[in-house]
Amino acid sequence: MLISHATPLYRHLRGEDQELQENKVANLRLAVARLDGIVLYPGETFSYWRLIGKPTRRKGYRDGMVLFLGRIGSDVGGGLCQLSNLIFWMTLHTPLTVVERYRHSHDVFPDTNRTQPFGSGATCAYPHRDLMIRNDTEQPFQLCVQVGKQVLKGEWRAPAPPVCRYEIVERNHRMDQASWGGYVRHNELYRRIYDLEGGLLEEEFLFANDAIMMYSPLLPEES
Repeated sequence: MLISHATPLYRHLRGEDQELQENKVANLRLAVARLDGIVLYPGETFSYWRLIGKPTRRKGYRDGMVLFLGRIGSDVGGGLCQLSNLIFWMTLHTPLTVVERYRHSHDVFPDTNRTQPFGSGATCAYPHRDLMIRNDTEQPFQLCVQVGKQVLKGEWRAPAPPVCRYEIVERNHRMDQASWGGYVRHNELYRRIYDLEGGLLEEEFLFANDAIMMYSPLLPEES
């Protein structure tokens, strides 16, 4: 195993529709069944949507939460971004190459219990916003994903043991007030590559994020 990661299936946010969360979990189970165990051989490219296909009611997909232009709504297959987020984050910790990825244009929720840097996800929308990953190495990689009772779990596996370790770091994080009165959140993400003894081999720039904030970054003063 090269990398494993897990994210909670349920968010405890005030006002969030519990039915949409349950529907999201059902949608994830259908998508995971299409991806779990697939092998990405040298020279091949993984396409999120090519493997999952179009989410439709006929296939059993339900209305889950979706985000469109900063507005929260519901649509068939909603919630599958959690799976693309998980796969993208894990891939950043492997030698695989991300060839297509789209970031979220809006920052919807505050950083409650955040364990990853802001902007480290990959949004998806069939069929145009895909997540594509190419294997430029000389060994195959296997993707394993599973929906548990409380978490979505994933792993990238390879036959050879890892020869290095990856770390994603955030820099230049800020929240700027825009001329129209709202706030825009910015950061840059870098990847550090270490040898197995902890020596830094390389640091590379990954991408910059800019997202319109859908909540106020200013916390009320304690009385």
